[in-house]
Amino acid sequence: MKLLLGFMWLLHWLPLPVLGRFGDLVGSLLFVIMGPRREIALTNLRLCLPELSEAERRTLARQHFQAYSRSVFERAILWWASEARLRRLIVIETSAGMPPGQIPVAAMTEKPTILLCPHFVCLDVAGASIAMEASASSMYVQQKNAAFDAVLRAGRARFKPVKLFTRQDGIKPILRALRDRLPYFMLPDMDFGEKDAEFVPFFGIDAATLTATARIAATTGAQVMPVIATFLPGYRGWRVKFYPVWDNYPGPDMVAATRRMNAFIEDRVREAPAEYFWTHKRFKTRPNGEPSFYSNKR
Repeated sequence: MKLLLGFMWLLHWLPLPVLGRFGDLVGSLLFVIMGPRREIALTNLRLCLPELSEAERRTLARQHFQAYSRSVFERAILWWASEARLRRLIVIETSAGMPPGQIPVAAMTEKPTILLCPHFVCLDVAGASIAMEASASSMYVQQKNAAFDAVLRAGRARFKPVKLFTRQDGIKPILRALRDRLPYFMLPDMDFGEKDAEFVPFFGIDAATLTATARIAATTGAQVMPVIATFLPGYRGWRVKFYPVWDNYPGPDMVAATRRMNAFIEDRVREAPAEYFWTHKRFKTRPNGEPSFYSNKR
């Protein structure tokens, strides 16, 4: 692992177009050799984008492998490049009422704020862009390898102080952070089973979806501000877009609020379909004993 981390450190010195094309090349190779993951991606695309031909879905799946691989290698820049270089590579887009081209720090800290950050491959760029301006908190998966875990935590906390929670920490630290006006990154669009979830449509397919976004917003009075990071064309860097705070959210119906969240994510996926995390078994948990879509896939 130390050798791999050393290799990653060396990569951050490369120009981004070189590093990005290297990631694309590795992703193309992984698409060929990682058969089970390729089939999961294709299954998801068949369910979510049935209007595409099988050839179009295979092309999109290959592009996703390239985008994901590229994002992994480009984390070297997020973890070790200078702040000045990051600022040159990250373009901030904001909605009406927010300072143009700037992280909306005041809007994120004037009241409890949930930063809704769905699983696009560049999500770490959103975190880095905010970390250069303000402290925040988020959930993270503790890595089995201690050396990699240390690098991951250091990379996410190298600018402003951050609070990182694991699922084992429970919800209380999140509530405390929000009450302390520490924006909380929320990634609610993965299948963690039926616990604390409801089956709501995602691209027309019932998907076990965490209701935590709506429930935490209701409990703390937090506003929900979506933020999504995507690639700029031509290997020029990344775009981090802050969307308007959701009006009247969550309202009295937690299921309806969760459905509204999924609909928003669907719209964003259609804007950058290759960059969404298709290799996750998003429809793994099925209602009423329905058969698995992934029955023969690891």
